[in-house]
Amino acid sequence: MVEIVQIIGLAIVVTVIGTVIKQLKPEMALQLSILAGVTIFLLVMDKIKLVIDLLQKIAEQANVSSYYLFIILKIMGIAYLAEFGCQICRDAGENALATKIEIAAKVFVVILGIPIIVAIMETMVELLA
Repeated sequence: MVEIVQIIGLAIVVTVIGTVIKQLKPEMALQLSILAGVTIFLLVMDKIKLVIDLLQKIAEQANVSSYYLFIILKIMGIAYLAEFGCQICRDAGENALATKIEIAAKVFVVILGIPIIVAIMETMVELLA
């Protein structure tokens, strides 16, 4: 709970400072925003590690292949990183570039998901046979 309050506080302070700086030096405001975003991302990394460890433990208990868990974690990572990149681009006024990042992320998610789709289809064929 304390961590989210700190993150929100940091974001509010950076927003206020960025608004003032934007009028004087817009490029510095963007750099400040990116720095704050990276800082927040780094602060959250410990929590992400906890989630990954928990998912690995659950997968082991459920006797699910770590290969599939790794794929799902990669897909989650792509989604979060793409969103982060999109927001940075949008902050810089590059909406078209943000859209390209979204499209690329969707393509990578589909590519990474193919082994899972194949495994599900093979399981269905085995059940029907």
